[in-house]
Amino acid sequence: METRECIKTRRSIRRFTDQDVPDELLTEILEAARWAPSWANTQCWEIIVVRDSETKQKLAELCGTNNPATKGVAAAPVVLVLCGRKGVSGYKQGKLESVKGDWCMFDLGIAAQNICLAAHDLGLGTVHVGLIDNEGIDKLFDLPPGVESYELIPIGYPAKEGKAPPRKELSEFVHWEKFGNKQKPN
Repeated sequence: METRECIKTRRSIRRFTDQDVPDELLTEILEAARWAPSWANTQCWEIIVVRDSETKQKLAELCGTNNPATKGVAAAPVVLVLCGRKGVSGYKQGKLESVKGDWCMFDLGIAAQNICLAAHDLGLGTVHVGLIDNEGIDKLFDLPPGVESYELIPIGYPAKEGKAPPRKELSEFVHWEKFGNKQKPN
């Protein structure tokens, strides 16, 4: 699939068939995360692959109240738990280099999007699940100090096709040369 088509046609999928995700496809998806860019190539991500039904059910219970992805977390053949090492991305020799703070979440977002686009390209569906009990998940997986969970990504074959949500027009958020100038120069 062409990259721009993949970006434009990827949808958040919260319902999956019970068809398993083959290891070969899962490896391709994890490779996409591996090749994501990160601050100074720090690659601060740690990914836990969950296939066990009981563990997926516990993860679903750790989703936020009224989270529309809860059932998908429990039912998906695979759930990835995206974790990050704090104090690495945005730092040089242990000193924070960015006034915006730790870049861990930014780098994980890039890796997560690579995961979702690769899965879509392979005919699979995903959804970013960030409304979660992070502390509960950290305890569930006995994460070491300095490593925290950030999001879940259930992966599976879509039970139905998602529809494109409305998108803002470029003219609503693109500024030319300075903020507020929405007229494209000739």
